[in-house]
Amino acid sequence: MQHRLSTSFIFIFGALGGLLFGFDTGIISGASPLIETNFSLNIAETGFITSSVLIGSSLGALSIGPLADRYGRRKLLILAAILFLVGSSLSMVAMGFVSMVIARIILGLAVGSASALTPAYLAELAPADRRGSLGTMFQLMVTLGILLAYVSNLGFLHHNLLGIRDWRWMLGSALIPAAALLIGGLLLPESPRFLVEKGKVDDARNVLKYLRQDSDVDPEKELNDIQSIAHQQKGGLKELFTVARPAVIVAVGIMLLQQLVGINSVIYFLPQVFIKGFGFAESSAIWISVGIGIVNFLVTIIAYSVMDKFDRKKLLIFGSIVMAVSLGILAVMNFTMSVQQTAIPTMILIAIYIFGFAISWGPIAWVMIGEIFPLSVRGVGSSIGSAANWIGNFIVSQFFLVLLDAFHNNVGGPFAIFGVFSVLSIFFVHYLVPETRGKSLEQIELDLRHAE
Repeated sequence: MQHRLSTSFIFIFGALGGLLFGFDTGIISGASPLIETNFSLNIAETGFITSSVLIGSSLGALSIGPLADRYGRRKLLILAAILFLVGSSLSMVAMGFVSMVIARIILGLAVGSASALTPAYLAELAPADRRGSLGTMFQLMVTLGILLAYVSNLGFLHHNLLGIRDWRWMLGSALIPAAALLIGGLLLPESPRFLVEKGKVDDARNVLKYLRQDSDVDPEKELNDIQSIAHQQKGGLKELFTVARPAVIVAVGIMLLQQLVGINSVIYFLPQVFIKGFGFAESSAIWISVGIGIVNFLVTIIAYSVMDKFDRKKLLIFGSIVMAVSLGILAVMNFTMSVQQTAIPTMILIAIYIFGFAISWGPIAWVMIGEIFPLSVRGVGSSIGSAANWIGNFIVSQFFLVLLDAFHNNVGGPFAIFGVFSVLSIFFVHYLVPETRGKSLEQIELDLRHAE
């Protein structure tokens, strides 16, 4: 069965969890105002429908890791796909606030599971020299998912097909990628590193031979390296907080900072920024977010092509500087000039900020949580990093509109705060993040053990 699948198919389907993650977080930006009027909700309830997915995601991300280390990456990708199908179906037919929140929490469990599983799975399948670009596919899929969600929002808006409300179609359109993930999950191979861990060496050899048929990597040597690491002393949670402690600090820090530089406030609330801050009409504001979605996607494609040519640390620091400078100028401008003068420059500066994020922090954070943990705790470690991301995401998305209000709808305020975190991120990377480009997962693990 496996030999009929091309390796590119495996990596694309392996990264589909990212597409659903982007789609389900992006789709709500267009659907929530319609749900608000349909169910007569107040602002707090609408906000909770948006952020309830993040509660599920934190739980999903934290619980999936230990299960992935026990049952395998592939089985849990299939489980995540089933949760996506259930959550999307329930949100499409929700009848009020409570049923919508339940559906969104189930979706969150799926999104969180996918976000913790996929980076580790892709890192374990990829050859060392292409792990950066193949790992970047996860973030590329996330940005494509967000873009497709915006397109779906625009396509279904004001079209109550077959007498069914437009927002129900928007939320239901997630069923298509969810079904694709399920089919992909049934066809994908198990991670060779997980197979070695479970003593299935021949199966691991077959998968590796198959995955490396188009590369210069010797599958036998790779298998021997994996075996030598797999036979090291297992420590479970003890290992996580001894050998892997530096990796835990890096994963949690990099994932929290990826959110605290403010990216998801831009993704979720950009239409609101231009409606409230600059008095734009709703349709114009949605088109701006589509434009930003396109920039995000295109720059991630560039990141995919350069990821294995530059050191991870240099790219992260470059991205931090671009974000800090663009946010700094944005903040100063919005406090010193009139709204009429700043609308267009704000759009351009947000696009530059997105460029800085999408070329560096967007993809590299996910690549690194897939590669810096030792094999025996990789699932749990990715889970902790991923959960930190969701907690940061929750904090930023819950407080962004409150901050905007506190600064009397002047976007300079929140963006100045994100600028400060962009500056802090430079020091974090410089002092704490290890360089992993071009090293095998086993080499990274040995470096970690020697650093103890």
